[in-house]
Amino acid sequence: MGRITVLALRVVLCMMFAGAVFIQVVMLSLLGIDLDRADPDVALIRTPLVVLTVLGILALQVAAVCVWGLLTMARRRTVFSAGAFRLVNIVIGAFAAASLLTVSLGIALAPGEAVAPGVVLLLGGVAVMIAAVALIVLVLRALLRQAVDRDAEARLLRTELDEVI
Repeated sequence: MGRITVLALRVVLCMMFAGAVFIQVVMLSLLGIDLDRADPDVALIRTPLVVLTVLGILALQVAAVCVWGLLTMARRRTVFSAGAFRLVNIVIGAFAAASLLTVSLGIALAPGEAVAPGVVLLLGGVAVMIAAVALIVLVLRALLRQAVDRDAEARLLRTELDEVI
């Protein structure tokens, strides 16, 4: 990978991580305070809304840290190794967890009149999109497996060729 590409991705990951921390610490605290002042129907959704949102953002932060690790491995040209699978598996798990948390948030918000039904439907759509990302990464993991197998096969053939020569 090129140095500019690595730098650009690291800058984006840092900005994304910092924004997520800002949302978790500042925005959700303010939202919790505002929901306390709201009518009783809205106040009932405060805890599930804040907790599930924090956990969902945390899952995406875990995925970002793993992408950073994969980026480091790619820069060092060690991404085609067994160590990459651990990081990829964590990314898949983080996106699956984020999808389940989004569905849980929709379920928590569905009863009552606190939020419009369209919001619950929107959360369902977001959960499906996040699950699709997890499935895409799962397909990419299979491609990584093939690449690792081909790399091991190429090393074996090189060793055999060196012995023949």
